[in-house]
Amino acid sequence: MEQGLIYEICGWCASIGMILGYLPQAIETIRTRNTDGIALPTFLMMAVGGVCFMLQGILHKPDVLWALFLTNLVTTSCSVIVFSIKVYNDYIKKKK
Repeated sequence: MEQGLIYEICGWCASIGMILGYLPQAIETIRTRNTDGIALPTFLMMAVGGVCFMLQGILHKPDVLWALFLTNLVTTSCSVIVFSIKVYNDYIKKKK
């Protein structure tokens, strides 16, 4: 098997694993709105890291690394959603 193909397969397998790891937490948080056990700085830093990895995937020369970009697009979106619900629950909701 060609080394480039193995590289691509590993990238897409990692993508699927990362997305399947993030989605249950995001879905559960969206469904229940419960963020009691979630650390705010963790999801903030995960979103920042995801944005940086998206940029790395886009800026990679000569080709875009689609697995890296798409994985981090999904995981960053999940992190931002969870982060937003956490901020709402911890700061905005408590002020009311």
